[in-house]
Amino acid sequence: MPGRSAPSSRSFLPFLYLARSRVASLIVFSFAFHASAASADTAFTVTSTNLRTGGTVDNAQVFNRDECKGLNRSPQLNWHNPPDGTRSFAVTMFDPDSPGRGWWHWAVVGIPANVDRLPENASASGFLKTLGAVEARNDFDIDGYGGPCPPPGKPHRYVITVYALNTSNLRLAQGRPSLMFDHEISTATLGYARMTVTYGR
Repeated sequence: MPGRSAPSSRSFLPFLYLARSRVASLIVFSFAFHASAASADTAFTVTSTNLRTGGTVDNAQVFNRDECKGLNRSPQLNWHNPPDGTRSFAVTMFDPDSPGRGWWHWAVVGIPANVDRLPENASASGFLKTLGAVEARNDFDIDGYGGPCPPPGKPHRYVITVYALNTSNLRLAQGRPSLMFDHEISTATLGYARMTVTYGR
């Protein structure tokens, strides 16, 4: 009985190419996964013990005048992994849902680069002053923090942003308008971390 001829090596080529393709795909996927995880680990982020992204503002952070009966305590904030070259930090809180140009609730500059958190009520307690930071006049016409107090109806969004700046001196004085603070911050921003919360009455 005649022996069977050995299969041609060419018949294995499609399988070889398929195997190599799958291995290459796995390598690319693994690299992308680890790169994504590394990016997440080093992203500039902000968190709070009082607030969570997408959550509702507690009464402690609500304004304390007119029809709003909160405690008007600025929120506790932590930030992580600022970009290289950061010389100082700034913090703002803005309501984009207020009619017109929106509503500034808080703007702070001059937070030293070695600070990575603010305690609750840092504005009214004088903590920011001990750091050498200065606060803008908000749209309630008071210096420092003014919490949420929207008109009755649909809840408003409140955007809290921590900015990493390339300078430690923006030459802004206490009580200057928040809009001026915002402009000067924009000229020196290396990166920012942001969280958005809501509040309605």
